[in-house]
Amino acid sequence: MTPADLARLTELRHDLHRQPELSGQEARTAARVAAHLNDLQPDHLLTGIGGHGVAAVFQGAHPGPTVAVRCELDGLPIQELSERDHRSQVPGRGHLCGHDGHMVTVLAVGETLARARPVRGRAVLIFQPAEETGKGAAAFRADPQFASIAPDMVFSLHNLPGLPLGHVELATGAANCASRGMRIRLTGKTAHAAAPGDGLSPAAAIARLLPELAALGPGGALTEGFSLTTVTHAWLGEPTFGVAPGAGEVWVTLRTVGDAAMARLVARARGLAETAAGEAGLGLEIGFDDVFEACTNAPAPVEILQAACAARDVPLYLSDRPQSFSEDFGQFAKGAETAMFWLGAGEDHPRLHNPDYDFPDALILIGADVFETAMRSVLG
Repeated sequence: MTPADLARLTELRHDLHRQPELSGQEARTAARVAAHLNDLQPDHLLTGIGGHGVAAVFQGAHPGPTVAVRCELDGLPIQELSERDHRSQVPGRGHLCGHDGHMVTVLAVGETLARARPVRGRAVLIFQPAEETGKGAAAFRADPQFASIAPDMVFSLHNLPGLPLGHVELATGAANCASRGMRIRLTGKTAHAAAPGDGLSPAAAIARLLPELAALGPGGALTEGFSLTTVTHAWLGEPTFGVAPGAGEVWVTLRTVGDAAMARLVARARGLAETAAGEAGLGLEIGFDDVFEACTNAPAPVEILQAACAARDVPLYLSDRPQSFSEDFGQFAKGAETAMFWLGAGEDHPRLHNPDYDFPDALILIGADVFETAMRSVLG
């Protein structure tokens, strides 16, 4: 890839950064990606997969497996705080997880595939929607179009602040924790604030649940027994002094290393809510959102990524511990061997989802080189 190519891709990254779109709303982003891919003349270009998902297929001359690299389209509902020329132009929205950089890294792979198709099989570039809500990968796979590109192996990356710039961390097993958001709604009966006994308030039940839920998941080392519960939101009644409350909610994020442990943690949290509601005579509704299954790296793609890093002289650290945050990339393991690697954004770089975060442009070429080398080791 020439310096001019890299400069052009960097400007594309900056354009995507200026116009972030939330999960499920990535129409402009998808159109921009599809237009760039169309210029590369892939053998097949698919759009509207699982929402706004896009995929490009580069066909080899001989039969072989299908190998994919995957990235994400969506931004975050966070106000960016930056003086950079390419800062977000959309109030309250920002590419503060680096998905803009991930997209352009995969597009850089597309540029090399356009110049030289794989020898055998198919190379597929996947741009999935709605990763931040945990819904995008499942919707992408459930779309009827997916059957025509179903891969045998899928690679992915995520940039990682705190890791030296351009270094790779690669998990040899569990890669990302399972997590889900749990909404506990308690309902009673409002009353006049002068006569609270005429109603049924959930205040005491909520006050009871907050420490009980926190005690379920103290965190700690990311081993098999790890669990973390984080109360993220709570409300009680209306903001008024004249009405004793009749309803309230607690939102809590549950996090474990594995899916079986998640099932046990959900059961325990549900039990606490049912006990608190039952003893207080309150109605109870429980709902879940942002559901992420655990991600586990498979041995074969891990070995391929190791070799790719060695071939490209990219410093590599093998880890036996997952990241605490979650990814819906694990959905692609249902039918394929998968592995995600972490690409260092710098030890002192602003952290993911910080309002001053920005993807380091220096990572575009490094990530693309690792991806391409891994794909060609399988496809030639």
